[in-house]
Amino acid sequence: MSTSELGYRTRPAAGEPEGALFLLHGRGADEHDLWPLFDLLDPQRRLVGIAPRGPLALPPGGAHWYQVVRVGYPDPATFHPTFERLQRWYDAVLEDVGVAPDRAAMGGFSQGCVMSYALALGAGRARPAGLIGLSGFIPTLDDFELDLSSLDGWPAAVGHGIYDAVIGVQWGREARRRLEEAGADLTYRESPMDHTIDPAFLRQLQPWLEKVLP
Repeated sequence: MSTSELGYRTRPAAGEPEGALFLLHGRGADEHDLWPLFDLLDPQRRLVGIAPRGPLALPPGGAHWYQVVRVGYPDPATFHPTFERLQRWYDAVLEDVGVAPDRAAMGGFSQGCVMSYALALGAGRARPAGLIGLSGFIPTLDDFELDLSSLDGWPAAVGHGIYDAVIGVQWGREARRRLEEAGADLTYRESPMDHTIDPAFLRQLQPWLEKVLP
């Protein structure tokens, strides 16, 4: 395994890291896009913050995690290779920074949210301490198995814009249904917004993250 699988930025912790927070950007952005969220979610810098860059360069520009063909169903030809790289990179980075999987939280926006669901809920994966899903969906693909077992009490936070015209709010509601049925301890918020991140929800997530990684 190698951390060179993906480009990324690292925000060091103020001292010895008490855990790690991974944030994955959306379609056409890059590892700098969600960078300000580290200070909002972890103002005391207890955690090492890590932001990877999607490996694909696709129209209309920027970095991508997979090709968009149909919302809810990522293109298998681009998703599967990306996911293989992402999980190898993630495991290598955790080893590099000396953080156990159960002391890591992850989240993402849009495509990054989709990849966070895949990484957190993929069959055979070590479960992270918690998940933040912003304006995305739990992916459905052939030859990709999710594991929604053993989620009793597992902390997840899902936020979505009611007026989202890119990934409709029904996808956030479907994620809420599936996670709640699986027993997750879910924090859910719908906001009167389009395809963007609600600053009020981020303020709510700061104390949430302190509980996830005490």
